[in-house]
Amino acid sequence: MADKPPSEPAAAPIAPSSRPVSEALLNDKWDHFISSLLIRSSLGLSFGVVFSVLLFKRRAWPAWVGLGFGAGRAWEEGDANFKRGATRTGMEGMRLVRS
Repeated sequence: MADKPPSEPAAAPIAPSSRPVSEALLNDKWDHFISSLLIRSSLGLSFGVVFSVLLFKRRAWPAWVGLGFGAGRAWEEGDANFKRGATRTGMEGMRLVRS
């Protein structure tokens, strides 16, 4: 038993660094904005392509207009979300405040 080296004490686990609430809220808002921008822009583009094929003899401008409408709608929603501050709107339309 004398040949065994003394056991070292176990290292204390490192606590995960938690971000401030404001940074986490800002990251959530940016994530929502970017995903909304991609989804709405692609939906607008797809509606523009469909209308271009069906109604406008395959011209390019309806697709660009649809893309612009989708991006503009996402921009306005994101702008309102950033201006609102530390509150969030839930799916039911009720305001949720982070605690």
